[in-house]
Amino acid sequence: MRLAVLTQPTSWYFRDLARAAGSRHELFAVPFRQITASLTPEQAEFHAGGFELADADAVLVRTMPPGSLEQVVFRMDVLGRLAARGTPVVNPPRSIEAAVDKYLATALLEGTGLLVPATAVCQTVEDALSAFHRLGGDVVLKPLFGSEGRGITRLADEALAQRAFSLLAQLGAVIYLQRFIEHEGADLRILVIGDRALAIQRRNRLDWRTNVSRGAEAVPVELTPDLLETARRAAAAIGAPLAGVDLLPGRDGRLYCLEVNAVPGWQALAGALRIDVAAVVLEYLESVAGGAITS
Repeated sequence: MRLAVLTQPTSWYFRDLARAAGSRHELFAVPFRQITASLTPEQAEFHAGGFELADADAVLVRTMPPGSLEQVVFRMDVLGRLAARGTPVVNPPRSIEAAVDKYLATALLEGTGLLVPATAVCQTVEDALSAFHRLGGDVVLKPLFGSEGRGITRLADEALAQRAFSLLAQLGAVIYLQRFIEHEGADLRILVIGDRALAIQRRNRLDWRTNVSRGAEAVPVELTPDLLETARRAAAAIGAPLAGVDLLPGRDGRLYCLEVNAVPGWQALAGALRIDVAAVVLEYLESVAGGAITS
């Protein structure tokens, strides 16, 4: 299998995939910034660093770097055209667009009947303050686009909330708020890989945020039928066959679906479960590529 991995060649995940692939597959690291497209009456071509993306048996999106609106739209357009021509793209561009947009992702999850925290999205300070009180005066402020807990702030003071909202309004940002869910300092990350799923609990004794990048400890957790069903429903709502689903057991006894990551990592999960997750990902990619193997 010739696999194009959209990432930097220095990425830990690319090296892990290459290790798991051994000599069975050819892997090519393709930075998003190097993608070019050409259209002629004969054919359309998509190059990246001398590699023709259409020659890949599958394309794995392993990162989503920041860029201008034009750059991001062009990159998604290329992935969309590749998928339309029959190249398996994991995850599909529409699912990446949905997952990276917290409002859209939350709306899709709620629309399938999954429980999500009460949410408000505003554009003015006045509307944000009104939402702050409506959500109980204890909220989590999140960037509309972002991951790994970056830029997330808990606000339980009206004066601090007003300052934060004013700064965001001056920057022309959308103000995305969710009611803070009382919990026991731990959430669940379920990695859905096609028909398979792997789960860990992430517990942070020093911070209410449970991201491993912020010091949380990852430990194995039993994947019950209910958890598996919830994770699969969440991944399907976003349209991502390879998805990291974050679930939060609240002190109220209910299970909240926080978000779905369509470019999920597995470093902490592999270490906690002692499973070669990269090999599982490659097995799934082989299945969607028809099992083609290039010597």
